[in-house]
Amino acid sequence: MKRFLIALVLLLAGCTSAEAARPAVCDSWDSVQNTVDHIRDVNVSASGLSALRPYLSQLRTGLNQLYADAKTQFSVEADALRVATDQLATSLRVAKDNPDVTNLAAVRASVGDVRTTANTLHNAMLSTC
Repeated sequence: MKRFLIALVLLLAGCTSAEAARPAVCDSWDSVQNTVDHIRDVNVSASGLSALRPYLSQLRTGLNQLYADAKTQFSVEADALRVATDQLATSLRVAKDNPDVTNLAAVRASVGDVRTTANTLHNAMLSTC
C-alpha cells in the first residue's frame, strides 16, 4: 500500500510539472497576439493615428521577448513580423506628417501585414504551443 501511495504521489507530481512546463515562447506569443488583436481593432478614423502608437510600442516589446524565447526555432517567421511592425511604424510617421488618403491606406495595409505575418508565426508555432 505504501508503494502504491508513493507511486501515486510521484505520478501526480509528474502531471503537475508537465502542465507547468509550457514553453516561454508560448506565453510570449500570447502577449504578441493580444497586441496584434488590439492593433487590428483600432478604428483610426474615429480615434486617429495616435491610438496605434502605444500598441506599436507594446508590440515591439513583445516581439523582443518573443525573439529571445524563440531563439532560432521561429526566427524566419518572427523576423517577418518584425519587418511588418517596422513598416507599420514608418507608415504611421508618414501619415502623421501628411494624413492624406494614400498615406492612411498605407497604414491600413501595414496593419493587415502585421496581422498576416502574426498568423504565419502562429501557424509555425502550433506544434510547440
